[in-house]
Order: sequence, then C-alpha cells, then structure tokens
Amino acid sequence: MSAIPSVDLKNYLSGDFVKKEMFTKELGTAFEEIGFVALSGHFLSEDLVEELYAEIKKFFDLPQEVKDAYEIPGIGGQRGYTSFGKEHAKGRTVGDLKEFWHFGQYVEDNPQLEAEYPDNVIVKELPRFNEVGKEAYQMLEKTAQYVLRALALHLKLDEYYFDEYIKNGNSILRPIHYPPITEEPKNAVRAAAHGDINLITLLMGAHGRGLQVQNHKGEWIDAIARPDELMINVGDMLSRLTNNRLKSTIHQVINPPKSEWGKSRYSIPFFMHPISEMPLNSLDNCVDAKHPRLYPDITAGEFLHERLIELGLIKK
Repeated sequence: MSAIPSVDLKNYLSGDFVKKEMFTKELGTAFEEIGFVALSGHFLSEDLVEELYAEIKKFFDLPQEVKDAYEIPGIGGQRGYTSFGKEHAKGRTVGDLKEFWHFGQYVEDNPQLEAEYPDNVIVKELPRFNEVGKEAYQMLEKTAQYVLRALALHLKLDEYYFDEYIKNGNSILRPIHYPPITEEPKNAVRAAAHGDINLITLLMGAHGRGLQVQNHKGEWIDAIARPDELMINVGDMLSRLTNNRLKSTIHQVINPPKSEWGKSRYSIPFFMHPISEMPLNSLDNCVDAKHPRLYPDITAGEFLHERLIELGLIKK
C-alpha cells in the first residue's frame, strides 16, 4: 500500500483549519504525483457496502435470459445491464472480460435534465437492489463533492467551484462482475489499460485482487485499499481541466493466476461526472510558459460522447 498515499476525509470535515489544510495538500500532491489516493472517513457505512455487494451478486447470479432483458438498446449502456465482453478499452477491439450494471443520477428539481438522462432500470426480481443502489450512489456522490471541494482549494479556486457542475451531474455507479475464466483468454484481460473519462472515480474495496496503477516510470503497481477505504483516481475530464497538472493515471485489472481462474471478481466504481454543459477548457492558473495549453476547448457532454464511441458503446 505504500505506493498509494492514504488520506482521511475526517480531517477535511473536522472544522480544524490546520487539519483541513493538511488534507488538501496531501490529496492535491497525491493527485499530481500518481493520480490515485486511498481515502478513509467517507460516508459509506460498512453495512451499506456489504448489502450492496450481496445485492449485486444476486443480480449477476440471475439466469442470463433474465439479465439480458435489462440490457436497454439505444442508450450506450448508460443505464441497466451491459453483457459480457461488450465494452473494450480505447484503442482496443477485444472486449473486456466483464459484465456490468449502471445506476445513474436521481435528478432533483430539474425537469430538463430529467428528460435528458435515461431512466434508472428497476430489477423486479430483487426488491432491495434498486433501493440499496440508490443509497450507495448518493453516499458516494456526497463523498466526491467534498473531495472536489478540497481539490478546488488546492487549485486556488473557490472552494465550491465544482458544486454547480456536479449537482445533478451525469454520474454513474457501476457494479462489475468479472466471471470465472473458463479458457485461455486470447489477448483479453478483465479490464485493459485505460484512463477513466470522468472527473474522479471512487472505488470501494474490490472483492479480489487485480487492480494495478501505472506510475510515471511506466511500472505497474498493485493498488489495494483497506476495507474501510475508497480508492480514488483522477479522470480524463479533470486532467483536461487542469492542463494535466492533476494526472489521469492509466490503470488495468489483470487476469488472476490460473489457479484462481475459477473465482469471480466483483468491483463497484462510482464515476463522478458533471453536467454536460461544464466547460473542460484548461484553467488559466494551470497554463503558463512552462505548461502551454495541451487540449482544445470542449464541454463535458461533447467529451463523453467522443469517448463512448471510442469504447464501442455507441455508434458514430
């Protein structure tokens, strides 16, 4: 764990200026140097995490024809079920060895966004599935809001800079199932090397090893959080916004040793997205003579659309 710094959100929330400043510095430094951090003191209870894992295992254990009924055509996999092998990393054509579900935003007081986002899909076979998913979604979103407030201070922005962009944002909670591997994969891994699309990703302790992070020397490091920690990483949107000052780190989920092929792996990332209108134009205070502007101006919605095409989830 020494390669991935640990921070405690309780320091930011403590009301103690020194502790808050320390948290902001530790978080910002970690995101500049490796792009990953392990965070304790978040809003997810141990009981909620346990119940969420229990519910998603029940879902992925359902017969395939039942799961297939929840794969909704025409929405790029943004809600409901996406079947095995359908998604691939940017630049690859081989599908990842996974199936997954998407919970999306629960819009408040904004009929326009409610119309823009697809509806969440209700699993009628599992009465607690959607309720538990919604609660976990909202606790992760709340945690992410405070992480982004700390990052705003680190970037010398107003503390609440991100708030207007993430309220009712297009965030996704993605329970993933990597099924047992039954034959030698042909150039396929559980999740090929990639950077995330969004602002930040919050990952609760996965059931099973496999997540690796690439450091600036190009070396792959095992990323293992304690059970009470969330692994948080910078996504491509935040990297663009900060002109690559905060690093969107490449990561992957490797296949297990052959002796463990018979085991499933479960993972539940929360992808914090802003509203589509958020400009991702590089911040002026992240651009200077030594750090010229790296990216053309684009909105979050335009960028997401481009990336979903690259991932094979929607057609041009």
